[in-house]
Amino acid sequence: MLGRVLEDTLDALRTVARDADDAGGYFPAMYARVTRRVMADAAAGRFDDRQRMEAFVRGFASRYLDARRDAGDAPSCWRASFDVARDGRLLVVQQLLLGINAHVNFDLPQTVVAVAADASDLAPIRPDFDAVNGVLHDTYDELLGDLDRVTRWTGRAAAMGGGHLFRFSLREARDQAWRTATRLHATAPAGRAVEVRALDEMASVLGYLVTRPTIPFRWCTPLLRRLESHDPAAVTRSLLGPLA
Repeated sequence: MLGRVLEDTLDALRTVARDADDAGGYFPAMYARVTRRVMADAAAGRFDDRQRMEAFVRGFASRYLDARRDAGDAPSCWRASFDVARDGRLLVVQQLLLGINAHVNFDLPQTVVAVAADASDLAPIRPDFDAVNGVLHDTYDELLGDLDRVTRWTGRAAAMGGGHLFRFSLREARDQAWRTATRLHATAPAGRAVEVRALDEMASVLGYLVTRPTIPFRWCTPLLRRLESHDPAAVTRSLLGPLA
């Protein structure tokens, strides 16, 4: 059953990526790669509870897919990503970070709470949650070469320490998502709507900061953009890698 759920999720993400004619295909392409790695790790018995992982993968992906399907009514943090998909001034990495921000900072805590709806605490879920960090680490290493072929600068940036910074930032973001999930889980259902709105506002602000980097990074962006491919379809295919 888990394999079928993951196959369906992978197919949905791959379809969204392939159908996009702008930078909106980048995040689902990367997400498809992560899902593919989850499938391999699930088959290898890496996760403690296969049935729970099925619910987690399906619920987590559906939050992005539902937002993409009805973009006009999507949370603000997702609209911040969708609205700039045709902005040619943004780097490929910025487009990816917009999706990662909304999915990790907004969707992930809610997914954890939904999976643990009938549990008294979140402790049993933590091992599988942490195991996903390993999946992300492995996928990053696999994805970097494909990304560098269309950016022509990310490989060098990673070699100079950017890769360690990115992995550290992602790990910190996931740790923060866990703390947020713990707080949401302890909040009565009637009060969660207020917490979720505040979470959306926070993720929206972070999304804005991604598109408006501080100096000196702001000065570098136009120069780096010149090195990148300006063909969204080519970038998406590269990010899909073997799934293209």
